Amino acid sequence: MASPNASPAVSRPTFAGSIVVMGVSGSGKTSVGEAVARAFGYRFIEGDALHPQANIAKMSAGIPLVDDDRWPWLREIGRELSENAKPVVVSCSALKRSYRDLLRESTGGDLAFVYLQGSHSVLAARMQHREGHFMPASLLDTQLATLEEPIGEPLTVIVDVDQPTVDVIAATLAALGGLVSLHRAAPSDVRDGPR
Repeated sequence: MASPNASPAVSRPTFAGSIVVMGVSGSGKTSVGEAVARAFGYRFIEGDALHPQANIAKMSAGIPLVDDDRWPWLREIGRELSENAKPVVVSCSALKRSYRDLLRESTGGDLAFVYLQGSHSVLAARMQHREGHFMPASLLDTQLATLEEPIGEPLTVIVDVDQPTVDVIAATLAALGGLVSLHRAAPSDVRDGPR
C-alpha cells in the first residue's frame, strides 16, 4: 500500500527556480515541501530548523513571534536560497508580503510560492493531531491574524489543504506545472483551490 505522503507519479516538472511552500502552522508545509522536492529532484530545506533557539523557546511557551524575531530567521532562509548553486524547496510560513519580498530579493531569480490555504477549523484539527512539533495549537489564531494572503502575487500558486495529503501534493504539482507553462509565455499567477 502506498504511503499517503508519497508523490503521485508525474513527469518531472521543469520550473527552473527555487520554491517556497508557505502557510500557517498545520497547513502541511513539510509534507508537501518534501514531496515537491522529490518530484523536482531538488533539495528540501526545513525552514523551522533555521529558527534561532530563542524563537523556538518563545513559540514552545505559546508566545507569538513579532517582526523583530522573524527578520533574522527570514534572512537566514534568504541566505540559503541565494547560496545554493541549484534550486531548492524551502518550507517557510512567509506570512507577510514584506517577508516574501525579502525572500524574492535574496534569491535574485525566479522564486515560486506554494500557499497552502485552509480554514481555521481544518488547520486547528490538523494541529491537534500533530506530534513532536514545538508550535502549540494556541498560536494558530495569531498566525492567521498576521497572515497576508499572497493573492495576485507573481509566481504564486494556491492549494486548498482540506483534502487528503496525497491530493494536496497532486494539486500542488499540477499547479506548479501550469505555472511553468504560463511563466514561459508571460509572467502570471496560477491558483488552485478556493479564491
